[in-house]
Amino acid sequence: MGKTYPTIDSRIRQWVSQQKIFFVATAPLDADGWINCSPKGMDSFRIIDEKTVAYLDLTGSGIETSAHLKENGRIVVMLCAFEGAPNIVRFHGKGVTHWKDSEGYKKLIEGFEEIPGARSIIEIKVERISDSCGYSVPLMKYEGDRDTLVRWSEKKGPEGIQAYQQEKNSQSIQGLEGVEKD
Repeated sequence: MGKTYPTIDSRIRQWVSQQKIFFVATAPLDADGWINCSPKGMDSFRIIDEKTVAYLDLTGSGIETSAHLKENGRIVVMLCAFEGAPNIVRFHGKGVTHWKDSEGYKKLIEGFEEIPGARSIIEIKVERISDSCGYSVPLMKYEGDRDTLVRWSEKKGPEGIQAYQQEKNSQSIQGLEGVEKD
């Protein structure tokens, strides 16, 4: 059944490149704090090296992942096959948010196609790589990416997105710091 791996090998890299969705989960240190799990799509996930992954973080209604990472760094990324052979892969590690104007973002964005509405890149130093069967994950057919966020971002423009982030992304639902206020 499930296995762990010392590094992200070529087989895992190939399989990950075929997936159309991934899920990110984080949690605050507060035992009563809410765990966050977010689906991510578009062409926004990259394997940087055998122990590092990253994804282009797009503007959304919340900022839980970045707030939790700032507090404690813990993160897991899960990918599962909805087409083809069943499989689930998890990358557990420590993450950091590279905000759009940071040196980290400028360095990592070279490996991505920039998507309108991007606010940061989340970089994860992977400490545990595992897979499991995925036998109960349903088969589903991929129809395409939604263009809603891109259209919304283009309509708002850079200043409108920044204003939205200042209003909606300055803190998590439990008051942890998110996007820094201007």
